[in-house]
Amino acid sequence: MKIWYQHGSEHSANLVMIGHFEDATEAARAREIIDAIKTQVAEDQNNGTLVVGSPSERYGKEMLDLLGRLDIASIGPQELEQFSYEVSIEVEGSDVVLTTDELDISAFLKVMFLRGARIEVFSAHRQPNADPDQG
Repeated sequence: MKIWYQHGSEHSANLVMIGHFEDATEAARAREIIDAIKTQVAEDQNNGTLVVGSPSERYGKEMLDLLGRLDIASIGPQELEQFSYEVSIEVEGSDVVLTTDELDISAFLKVMFLRGARIEVFSAHRQPNADPDQG
C-alpha cells in the first residue's frame, strides 16, 4: 500500500481588517451596508445575474438600485463577488472587525472608507497578538 503525501503551496491569508469609526452608529451603519450588499449578491447568484468566477462588467438592475440607495458608487461590478466569500464581520463598539482567508477585500475596504473609517489591515499569521483596541 502506498500512502500519498502532498504539500500544498497555497495558504490562507488569515487577514484581519479593522475599521475604526468615529462612533458605534457609523460602525453599525457600515455593517448594515455590507449585509445589504451580501444579501443582494446571494439573490443575484440564485437568479444567475452574478456568477462567481466570471466577473461581469455590468451591474444587475437590483444591485444598481441598491447601490444607489446606499450611496455607494465606487464598488465596481467585478468586485461584487467578494461579498459571496466567507468572511466574519463583528461590530465591537465603534470598530468593525472583518476576518477572512481571502485577499480580495477592496469592496469591504471601500464600504468602511466611505463611512469614514480609519482602517488597518494585517495578517493574523504575522501579527497573532495584534490588539484591535490599539489602532
